[in-house]
Amino acid sequence: MSDQIRNQLGRVRAEVAKAVVGQDAAVEGLVLALLADGHVLLEGVPGTAKTLLVRTLSTVLALDTKRVQFTPDLMPGDVTGSLVYDNKSGEFEFREGPVFTNLLLADEINRTPPKTQSSLLEAMEERQVSADGVTRKLPDPFMVAATMNPIEYEGTYTLPEAQLDRFLLKLVLDLPPRDAEIEVLRRHAAGFNPRDLGSVGVQRVLGASELQQARAQAQRVQVSGDVLAYVVDLARATRQSPSVRMGVSPRGATALLRVAKASAYLYGHPAVTPDHVQRMLLPTWRHRIVLEPEAELEGVSADSVLRSIMQQVQVPI
Repeated sequence: MSDQIRNQLGRVRAEVAKAVVGQDAAVEGLVLALLADGHVLLEGVPGTAKTLLVRTLSTVLALDTKRVQFTPDLMPGDVTGSLVYDNKSGEFEFREGPVFTNLLLADEINRTPPKTQSSLLEAMEERQVSADGVTRKLPDPFMVAATMNPIEYEGTYTLPEAQLDRFLLKLVLDLPPRDAEIEVLRRHAAGFNPRDLGSVGVQRVLGASELQQARAQAQRVQVSGDVLAYVVDLARATRQSPSVRMGVSPRGATALLRVAKASAYLYGHPAVTPDHVQRMLLPTWRHRIVLEPEAELEGVSADSVLRSIMQQVQVPI
């Protein structure tokens, strides 16, 4: 059963590729986040198929999905739900918001004020919504996939560190290479309709119960003491870097361990190796460190700092 579910997960990328071209790394990142029970921040310029990617993945995994366009006038209750007066019963009743789903697409999350952004904190961390003294559990699995435009700052609000820390991974969707872009145009010329995924043969591969089983199996992947110490040494190195004002917290270190275990499971390895840790370090930590202003002025990026740290910290043999 273990190999069967893992093989099905391996088919997810092929199914998503029927609708989305040139974003294999992002597809894998989303699957790993589901296996590690985390949330994903998708950063990319408009037109890189961020929304189509999430919609296609939800179809392949047969997950309930809802989309919220984050705007300046969006209120917290528009996301989590609110109490509504029922004229028939004469009582207030809770009306669930779009957060009550398996896969919530939070489109352009940085366009809404911090008050509404923060309304997602409890849902993302505790998998529940509290209103009027009552706590309501969210469906399982539950993942927030939030999109953000990296080049447009007018009318946007910077996500606070506490909010960023709730995202397990930050995936950067680059513009596709030339061959992939030609394939996109070829498909559209042949009549591809991104709003009709069935027309391109996108099929369900597995569902919520199989995902829950896969998540439990990923948690059983072994981790040696040397690898645990390696993750800690990497995290401590970020706190000592002269280019970094705020390094990775212990929660960031545990996040890297979770996603490294998911990566080892997905590729059929019984234990986490330093390669799994290194492979997932950038997407797990690039949004968790804060650079010194001088470093930013010099053009230093979070990715370049993290690559340098990986070269400096001794790898266990």
